[in-house]
Amino acid sequence: MNDKAESGMTDESAEKLSHDLFEMAQQSQAMFADMLKATGGAGAPNLDPLNVSEAMGEATRKLSMDPGKLMEANYNLWQQHMSLWQQASQQLLGSKEVAPVAEPDGGDRRFRHPDWKENPMFDFIKQSYLITANWLVHTMSDIEGVDPVTARKVEFYTRQFADAFSPSNFIWTNPEVLRETLETNGQNLVKGMENFRRDLEKGGGSQLQITMTDPEAFKLGENIATTPGEIIFQNDLIQLIQYQPTTAQVCQRPLLIFPPWINKYYILDLSPEKSFVRWAVDRGYTVFVVSWVNPDEELATKTFDDYLREGVVAAADAVELATGEREMTAIGYCIGGTLLAAALAYMAARGDDRIKAATFLASQVDFSEAGDLKVFVDEQQLDNLDKMMEEKGYLEGQAMFTTFNMLRANDLIWSFYVNNYLMGRDPMPFDLLHWNADATRMPRLTHMFYLREMYLHNNLAKPGGIELAGTPIDLRKVTIPIYLQASREDHIAPYSSVFKARTLFSGPVRFMLAGSGHIAGVINPPAKRKYQYWINADQPQDLEEWMAGATEHPGSWWPDWDQWLREYSGPQVLARVPGEGGLAVIEDAPGSYVKDQN
Repeated sequence: MNDKAESGMTDESAEKLSHDLFEMAQQSQAMFADMLKATGGAGAPNLDPLNVSEAMGEATRKLSMDPGKLMEANYNLWQQHMSLWQQASQQLLGSKEVAPVAEPDGGDRRFRHPDWKENPMFDFIKQSYLITANWLVHTMSDIEGVDPVTARKVEFYTRQFADAFSPSNFIWTNPEVLRETLETNGQNLVKGMENFRRDLEKGGGSQLQITMTDPEAFKLGENIATTPGEIIFQNDLIQLIQYQPTTAQVCQRPLLIFPPWINKYYILDLSPEKSFVRWAVDRGYTVFVVSWVNPDEELATKTFDDYLREGVVAAADAVELATGEREMTAIGYCIGGTLLAAALAYMAARGDDRIKAATFLASQVDFSEAGDLKVFVDEQQLDNLDKMMEEKGYLEGQAMFTTFNMLRANDLIWSFYVNNYLMGRDPMPFDLLHWNADATRMPRLTHMFYLREMYLHNNLAKPGGIELAGTPIDLRKVTIPIYLQASREDHIAPYSSVFKARTLFSGPVRFMLAGSGHIAGVINPPAKRKYQYWINADQPQDLEEWMAGATEHPGSWWPDWDQWLREYSGPQVLARVPGEGGLAVIEDAPGSYVKDQN
């Protein structure tokens, strides 16, 4: 039987497939010609802005100086491939009880299609790749004589290389793509090329901005960021939202929330059923949320000092004016938490005790174990980044978006590459991914201060290590109660790093470890009954001891936090309506700052 008959393909469909593949090839040629034009401007680009070649060069030199280890590694690779050949031979002979030589991790979604296991050829391709990829990463990350910083960079980029060359990322070695190509006569590839061109045009013709969700599916104020509220204060950097109460009485002390300024605030106010803000309002808190501006050239000279004074301090002043209450509680999320920690030390040094309790969500203040993001921070990379920001005075939001995606490349890059460009499908609507892509720009001076002082030198964790607005910062002066949240699978703020704040503040600290990651570990409403969290009632200051004695609780940690915060939120008072206090309403929430996109 010929190949066409076996595949069920007629002469007509074969001709149609040939035509569509030719059309795709023409589109590809035109598109890459446009890419060359877009990148062919004056000035030689820096071909290694991430300073990868130096690290790889050092690791390769060290490895070549140890021929015994190199020979052992190659022998192990050969041995595993020989085992795979033996397994494949047994399968061809009809043996059904053959254990695989290599299997993907439980969370690896690249090889979910049944053909990766049931089809002997694709099973062989999959296992051969896994053997080689694991060998490569292990070999390059276990080289003697390489300093820890270089070793981490080598391991990270070796894994990126291995992920990029997965057989799931290529037409002819992905069984699901092949099936789709035959069934649609190649229309999936034609549509995929159209999607590729669209995403390339989004990036100005020289960068690929992968579409992760339907960009038209979510509208601010309509199906996301819908909790009723008003803008009652604004300056160059922030709009302050005061939310409408839903209870007759509220806690006396208002709750002031500082989201990260590298994304939009509405991660805390997604759809109504996921909204932390709506839940907190319904629990009887007077909630204020800072909506950071998306800075442009006019704000390029804003500094970390400005984010302190015009962000944290100005927001606290506005809450006091709006409610008539001097005392309040606060939340900081991610980099917003880092800023809040610095601000609390600044305020303590100046005798400002208005914030009576603080919550930190996935926030780092000690960056000595800051995870894979430190791969992107060394003197050479920061110099390159600084030069890149010189022209406009800010960092484009897409740059940080891409960096964060690289930390989970298979889930946040390659899965969409396969879906959008090889399968030719449009991504599904997903509010979380819509927010993830809605990144903001960052002023050059602010961003460089943050990266150098926090990530590179870890100066926030050192008493007097940094100075803000003329005041030396010492976290030991922060004596208020702290609720410290971390997530077990957080790839941006590892829980081991977040935990280190336990010993930096002088007041009582309640550390809580949530299930899931940087976002889902935080945005976990009780009604969903998902994940879990861990608490150690003794709250020891050693992480291993804390983990060993922790008790697991099913579901959301929000009620635990609510119970903790109520102790520091004062008695019940009549609910406050935005605009009826000392500040007038400027506009309805979500406001205008959040609507400014890159």
